[in-house]
Amino acid sequence: MLGLPLTFAAPLALAALVALPALWFLLRVTPPRPQRIDFPPLRIMADLMPARETPARTPPWLLILRILAAACLILAVSGPVWNAAGIGAAAGRTPLLVMIDNGATAAHDWRERLQAATDEIEAAARDGRPVGVAAMAEPATALETRTPAAALDRLRAVAPRPHLAARPVHLPAIAAFLERMPGTAVVWISDGIADVGGDGFAAGLGDLIAKAGASLTIRRAEVPPALTLTTTEAGGRLSAHVLRAAANGRDGGAVRALDQKGLPLAEHDFAFAQGATETEVAFDMPVELRNAIARVEIAGERSAAAVRLMDERGRRRRVGLVFGGTSDQAQPLLAPTYYLSRALVPFADVQEPRGATGVSDSIARMIDAQVSVLVLADVGALDAQASARVTSFVEAGGLLLRFAGPRLASGNDTLVPVRLRRGGRTLGGTLSWDSPKTLAAFAPESPFAGLTPPADIGVRRQILAEPDADLPGRTWASLQDGTPIVTAEKRGQGLVVLFHVTADTTWSNLPLSGLFIDMLRRVVGLAGTGSAPVAAEGQAPAAAILAPRLALDGFGALGSPPAGATAVAADQSERASYEHPAGFYGPADAGIAVNALLPDDRLKPLDVASLAGARFEALGGAETRDLRAPLFSLALLLLVLDTLAGLWLGGFAARLPGRRTARAAAAALAVAGGLAILTIPSPGHAQADAAGRPAGFESALATRLAFVVTGDEAIDAASKAGLSGLTQMLAARTALEPGEPIGIDPSRDELAFYPIIYWPIVPNRPQPGEAAIRRIDAFMRNGGTVLFDTRDALTARPGGPATAEALYLRKMLSTLEVPELEPVPADHVLTKAFYLVDSFPGRYSTGQTWVETLPPAGEGSERRPARAGDGVSPIIITGNDLAAAWAVGKRGEPLYPIVGGDQRQREMAFRGGINFVIYTLTGNYKADQVHVPALLERLGQ
Repeated sequence: MLGLPLTFAAPLALAALVALPALWFLLRVTPPRPQRIDFPPLRIMADLMPARETPARTPPWLLILRILAAACLILAVSGPVWNAAGIGAAAGRTPLLVMIDNGATAAHDWRERLQAATDEIEAAARDGRPVGVAAMAEPATALETRTPAAALDRLRAVAPRPHLAARPVHLPAIAAFLERMPGTAVVWISDGIADVGGDGFAAGLGDLIAKAGASLTIRRAEVPPALTLTTTEAGGRLSAHVLRAAANGRDGGAVRALDQKGLPLAEHDFAFAQGATETEVAFDMPVELRNAIARVEIAGERSAAAVRLMDERGRRRRVGLVFGGTSDQAQPLLAPTYYLSRALVPFADVQEPRGATGVSDSIARMIDAQVSVLVLADVGALDAQASARVTSFVEAGGLLLRFAGPRLASGNDTLVPVRLRRGGRTLGGTLSWDSPKTLAAFAPESPFAGLTPPADIGVRRQILAEPDADLPGRTWASLQDGTPIVTAEKRGQGLVVLFHVTADTTWSNLPLSGLFIDMLRRVVGLAGTGSAPVAAEGQAPAAAILAPRLALDGFGALGSPPAGATAVAADQSERASYEHPAGFYGPADAGIAVNALLPDDRLKPLDVASLAGARFEALGGAETRDLRAPLFSLALLLLVLDTLAGLWLGGFAARLPGRRTARAAAAALAVAGGLAILTIPSPGHAQADAAGRPAGFESALATRLAFVVTGDEAIDAASKAGLSGLTQMLAARTALEPGEPIGIDPSRDELAFYPIIYWPIVPNRPQPGEAAIRRIDAFMRNGGTVLFDTRDALTARPGGPATAEALYLRKMLSTLEVPELEPVPADHVLTKAFYLVDSFPGRYSTGQTWVETLPPAGEGSERRPARAGDGVSPIIITGNDLAAAWAVGKRGEPLYPIVGGDQRQREMAFRGGINFVIYTLTGNYKADQVHVPALLERLGQ
């Protein structure tokens, strides 16, 4: 095979060619397949004398066709490669050692570099020579000889690395290989760039080649084509330095700065002076944009050496916003997060949870996003899991910033810097004035020192702090009367800060002032990176260890760190290496960036003076062709022709199915289709589950009232009968045509189909599980209403001990996001949603009905026919046993007697129930009637 341009990756497969004569003999003696004759007796006589004789032997042309197909398959399996120019560093049986530079500077022309190495190994395969492969950017290991096929597999696993090639560490392994394999032909696929620390590898390799009597061929580009990038900062100005080893004709391009999402922030052109190897590009940007830069790169240069990652240190912080209100309150211009995001965007990276199902889920998503500041706007009680996560977040160095609101006023968690004054879960511990109070001057020890509160800032409401000895030291800002308005406490390595007013304009006009932005800037600036570890006595503290978070590949793309990546010290200042690849290490707001090049690194061309006797060749060579695909295609074509010829010789066309056979096949197909249709479940029955409850699709087709199945048969029967009676009244008196009421299990049933859920409290039943509580919380936050009925109006006494039902409900609501509640005001839209009512009786009439607290009555509110927020109260609590008053039998007769002397109590109970349903379906549309006179007046004008 010496000197032939055709090589085989698996030459042993050619031995199968000797079997072709035997295959020819077998095909000749094998008779054709017997003819099939239908049995019917009347036709057997006509078929005994066929119109065409079947040959006794296979025709010669068909034998040749099959032999050619077999030969093509054998040749294709042997892996033939056509190499017209006979590429190879040497001939004969001398071993071959291929060294390939796969560092960050080799990525630009990696395809040509890989092709050159492949050509060398395939040339060795032609001569049957053993091959060794050494990747210069990989850890140094003992070099082993391989078969050419195994060497090609090893070469396919080699890829550019995001660090410079560590060539000198491979010298001992190369020396050992040359000692074992004298006369080795060494081929170095080089990037043409000298080691950054000097040319020690080139000199050492030259000595080894001379000592072992080996030959050396260096294949490289005529001029190193790579462009690399470093950055420096001085005086707040970012400068990018574009580098090359020598003038290579690539005299211009663009450098661009990207943010963390990969969006461009700035782009500047660069140009090299005549013969220059370095040029500088400066980024003069506002500090907000400058802090957002996460990556600087040379446009179009796919190389880790052409990318510069920027540290998170000195950047604006990542802030996560979580709002405790319902979905209808989270509207632009209305939600507290709107004011917060507008105030934080100039100096912080603001993030909000998208698609979260509740406060706990939102908090978890923000902490998982590695925010450094977590802002909770009007978030009340947290469940145990969320509270534990927030506590760990703060103790690990995070900053928790909280804003007051009705939910926080009625909450009871400990994630506040001071003890808050609380009157009860319903009214909370809030303070109101006849005239707004303004801020006092900030104390010198306050983080807000130096800021001047405007005189027009007014605080109408706040949460009070319980006075104690530590309160003055935790107060950062206060009102003119001395009550704290901003308090803070250090916990672990983090900080908890509380604004005792809301983040929107409900309680004060602070969010509308420039002072609000300045205060938030000071608070967010306090978000630290965690304390340094404390060392033992007499020892220096050890640097923090940062785990890899994101890593560059050799082509400059960010992704998951490789398996071999290890953590670095927080004071890491070295170049990237195999163990520490270029990328980001540590948390998003407290990590560092490791790059392939240091700011002071410069590139130089490879010094070949110490490589006397070496032969230099270009990367490109004669093109090789892999012949496997054409041979497989030809073999497949020949087999198809053989199949067609066999069908023709066997009389296939004469036995095509006739009309009767076609009719039989059509009939069989119709029967199969009918059986398949019969197996499809009926739509009317497929929508019901084993308990008879409609599935989600059918529940979405009609508006239904729902009640929670408690497990007490009598209570559940009363709930179903009560909601059935209310449904009949709704159908008879309103335009609403509701479906039949349904019993649900909050822990597993979908709640989004029901506008209102009736929940009777049964104290002797187990408390609902955590899953049910979280689903109910999400239901209320997304616009649903839950009507809790304690049914204890007959036994409850004002000022007396709480009933068993009240204690059960209080425990159940302790981890729910419940807003501040109040008795239904006389001007609430609930009192006139459909009927004009002043109370909401049920079987009993002495119980109180509670709803979400309305905003304070403002100027002009006395002229409004109804007062309410923009949404519907997510929770209604009563004790009047409403379902018993609504319950009717099959003939429409009441099932339970009314307790009280008013004979119209049942009628008023129905009217109140209709108001509940209309209120949850339409919101505060009655309150908007206040605008009707103004609209009519404008139309008249």
